[in-house]
Amino acid sequence: MGPAHCLNLTWVEPDEAVTAAKLAAFYDLPTAYLNKQLQALARAGILSSTSGPRGGFRLARSPEKITLLDVVTAIEGSEDAFRCEQILRRLPGAQAGVDYRRTCAISQAMHRAELAWREELAAQTIADLKAVVEHRYPHAQQTTRDRFANVRT
Repeated sequence: MGPAHCLNLTWVEPDEAVTAAKLAAFYDLPTAYLNKQLQALARAGILSSTSGPRGGFRLARSPEKITLLDVVTAIEGSEDAFRCEQILRRLPGAQAGVDYRRTCAISQAMHRAELAWREELAAQTIADLKAVVEHRYPHAQQTTRDRFANVRT
């Protein structure tokens, strides 16, 4: 959901912040669940948060400077999705001290897929997503603003 929330924040007024409760209600998510993601995005410098009556979250950087990889890494961490357990070490004849991640065909294939996935995410920004959505749905900005204005928290 991180990229979606970043995308939605591109359409609010520059001086406006959106509360975690409104962002959660927008997608019918529990606020506590979403707040963890929002805090992770803030720690990564993707969002900024302010407290007070007009407080909430807003983008801390321009959408052109936020990649999808930035968002995913902030929320999920930087570890690979596939973690090789080197089960080949348990087979008869396995050699001590061998890093089977480098010889296992499955591990190598998963590593290549991980690299391709990360490269694709790094090549796309929130601004790129915004352009695609606005092309497909010209009223997305106004619809999002109206929904934030009318969402009940």
